[in-house]
Amino acid sequence: MSTPKSSEKKDVFEEALDAKLDILTECQASNNAIVVFDGKSYGSCMPCPKIIGCETRRSYVAAVYNSMSKGSTGGFEF
Repeated sequence: MSTPKSSEKKDVFEEALDAKLDILTECQASNNAIVVFDGKSYGSCMPCPKIIGCETRRSYVAAVYNSMSKGSTGGFEF
C-alpha cells in the first residue's frame, strides 16, 4: 500500500482507513491482544476470543480493501 508523502493530502479512503486502524489498535490494546515475534510485540486479533464475527476487524478489513481499490466496485469475500 502506498502512503502519501507528508506534503500530499490523504484521500477519503486513506482517512477512513486511518480512522479504522485507530479503532482496531485501541481494541487490541484494551483486550491485551498482542503476539510476540522475534522479541517484538505486535497488536493482533488472533489471540482475541471475539475474532470470529468481530465487527471492528471486519470494518477494518473493508477499509483496507476500499483504500486499495479507491472505492471501485467489485466483491470482496474471504
